[in-house]
Amino acid sequence: MSFDRLGLMPDLLRAVAQRGYTEPTPVQRQAIPLVLEGRDLLAAAQTGTGKTAAFVLPILQRLSQNVGAGSNDRRAVRALILTPTRELCLQVEESVRTYGRQRPISSAAIYGGVDYEKQVRRLLQGAQIVVATPGRLLDHVRQRTVDLSRVEVLVLDEADRMLDMGFIPDVRRIIALLPVQRQSLLFSATLSQPIRRLASDFMRQPASIEVTPDQPAAELVRQLVVPVERQHKRELLSQLITSGRIEQALVFTRTKHGAGRLAQQLERDGIRATAIHGDKSQPQRVRALEDLKRGRVDILVATDVAGRGLDIDSLPHVINYELPSVASDYVHRIGRTGRAGTEGDAISLVSSEERLLLAAIEKLLGRRIETEVVSGFEPRAPLRPAAARSDAGRPRRRSGRSQSGGRYQKAPVEAARSGFATMPGERFAPR
Repeated sequence: MSFDRLGLMPDLLRAVAQRGYTEPTPVQRQAIPLVLEGRDLLAAAQTGTGKTAAFVLPILQRLSQNVGAGSNDRRAVRALILTPTRELCLQVEESVRTYGRQRPISSAAIYGGVDYEKQVRRLLQGAQIVVATPGRLLDHVRQRTVDLSRVEVLVLDEADRMLDMGFIPDVRRIIALLPVQRQSLLFSATLSQPIRRLASDFMRQPASIEVTPDQPAAELVRQLVVPVERQHKRELLSQLITSGRIEQALVFTRTKHGAGRLAQQLERDGIRATAIHGDKSQPQRVRALEDLKRGRVDILVATDVAGRGLDIDSLPHVINYELPSVASDYVHRIGRTGRAGTEGDAISLVSSEERLLLAAIEKLLGRRIETEVVSGFEPRAPLRPAAARSDAGRPRRRSGRSQSGGRYQKAPVEAARSGFATMPGERFAPR
């Protein structure tokens, strides 16, 4: 199916084509017609499935058709999109501007950590679509610098993350300020019972779609576990980067301190790296992301909170320098790569202290992740009783597809070309 069969207007189709997209993703195929019909929608869609376009495109079309109480006032807020993080807020608003470039619809991103007065001026100029984090939006509500009385469409994006971060009370306060007659859309990686209860409180007979695959990890992400002693992780990561195996990557750590320290260590190794975490100011975080997108740095080290919602086109690698404490965060992390039909690699550097975390992740995935050992960084003990190791350097035969769902080649030459070692114990071959 092509986009022109979804009922979108020609200028929106042109905007989609200019982004290089030719076929809608499953969530776009199902969601766009329902949103265009004006239905409330409850959608399970993971990061990287194209969910942002699934609501931005039909909202732009509906608002431009001049229906609704605020249609004659270009300063009225007609669509409100709530996001859990500042980074996601910025990226959703960027999508609004990109897809709506040929439409006279104004937008604004409202989030904490930046100049409040500048946002006030932007709201006073008029914004028909407001993308906001809950806390900062409530600040503007209290100061009466934003009027939500004419909102026609409400979107809760990544509702599960808002639940995890404790934002639901603020979300409920915001919903209470909106007109009763409106369209409501909720997108979440999972439709847990708390999310369904929230939806039942403010949605009217919503259509429900679930496009989350049976396997919770993206199909186009090749996953790999590299066992290594904890004290040798930084040295191994540096070698993988300087050898050319890893070119551009988002590297995850568990703590803010760990992210900053690792970025500094990589820079001392001659690697262009920077960090993004909660202690960074919003301008610093935006600049770090832009530096990665524009190739000014090769490695962006991030914590889970800072990394959630980051949208980087064609990001080739995600590195789990430390495994997350919560297994589901692993899925969110690796969802930063393997997006929009492009393949990506997710490499986890796993120490013996992280055995239980790895076991929890593999239980969630429903399979073991392919394991490779890098020569010179062999761990003292295997991560699990049946770890994938070769005997006396004898090559282990591979099937055409790994347990992790990624494509591995049988022939050694092809394996080296793919960037993966031909057998456990060998070094990664550079691409």
